[in-house]
Amino acid sequence: MSDHPNTQAVNLKPLIGAWLALMLLTLLSVALSHWWVVDVRWLAIVVAAIVWLKGWLVARAFIESRTAMPFIRYLLNAFMALAPVALVLTGFFGRDFARWTTL
Repeated sequence: MSDHPNTQAVNLKPLIGAWLALMLLTLLSVALSHWWVVDVRWLAIVVAAIVWLKGWLVARAFIESRTAMPFIRYLLNAFMALAPVALVLTGFFGRDFARWTTL
């Protein structure tokens, strides 16, 4: 009998790469918010794209969505789309969108 449990080795390179990409995207978001000179409403589209990309990275690298059943993968993708859509709606229709979402 072996004293070591039968475990598989984990390759950390994709996880570290995803983590570094998340950090770079976060720094890009902060930099854009400080130095964006065009209309602020258009910044919402750029930030929404970054938020979606970060969600996609988390889903692929950490939640392992590519190995999930198709229904679960579909729900996860739909959920990841909610925040970017809300950001764009808020950026372009802030007051109206806030009024629509209040009780």
